Amino acid sequence: MGETLQTQTSGTEGIRGAKDGRGGLGHVLSGVVVAVGFVLFLGAFAWGAFVYRPYTVPTDSMTPTVQPGDRVLAQRIDGGEVRRGDVVVFTDHLWSDTPMVKRVVAIGGDTVKCCGTGGRLTVNGKELDEPYLEHTELAPEAAAAGPVPASDTPFEVKVPEGNLFLLGDRRAASLDSRAHLQEAGQGTVPRSAVQARVDALAWPSMKMLERPGTYASLPGGTSRPGPLRLQLAAVAAGAALVLLGAAYGPLARILGRGRRREPAGDR
Repeated sequence: MGETLQTQTSGTEGIRGAKDGRGGLGHVLSGVVVAVGFVLFLGAFAWGAFVYRPYTVPTDSMTPTVQPGDRVLAQRIDGGEVRRGDVVVFTDHLWSDTPMVKRVVAIGGDTVKCCGTGGRLTVNGKELDEPYLEHTELAPEAAAAGPVPASDTPFEVKVPEGNLFLLGDRRAASLDSRAHLQEAGQGTVPRSAVQARVDALAWPSMKMLERPGTYASLPGGTSRPGPLRLQLAAVAAGAALVLLGAAYGPLARILGRGRRREPAGDR
């Protein structure tokens, strides 16, 4: 009799164990949730490493969009994917042997000129509204004289097919296509020189780079953002699933012990 009672009690404890998360369906499901979370978390990181490359910006030529010393995430792309308004990482040996970061303001076939009415940059005769620009602070008399021109160097360039015309956002301190106007191609850079397109700032703050609306009405429009937002969402979802699955077992055990301690009369 004693041996039989012990066997029955053991079976009852096994059933309770299955109900309070130490075994059975709940345990299996929590393990599946953790596994799916790990796949999402690690998969998103691997996907991000394949698609994006980090860069450190060395100069202030792209202020205020990007500050010197900022870490950016740039999507690896083919030069054929570049659109006007993109901030790109490129290497042109006529300019420098190190990667540089500039904004594409005109592509092959465009005529880019400065300056139009109000000192604005024009592409194919269309004046560009460039809210991303930083101008050096003007003396009061200069500010009263009118708007700051988009470039202190006047120019007009017909961009060769397959090339790009690039400028810094801090026009007064940027060595860009304007500094190479006397060279072959009038300062333009082949699309093949582009290595990546900047999608976001990663450090010291995290934010996406917006595509300038001023280029949207031009043929080809602006580029679409890369998959960074989706990758970050997958990382967050994966981490949440791992924590949720890992917490299920301990919580179920705590709740199970609380139920077993209730007086018999309360059940």
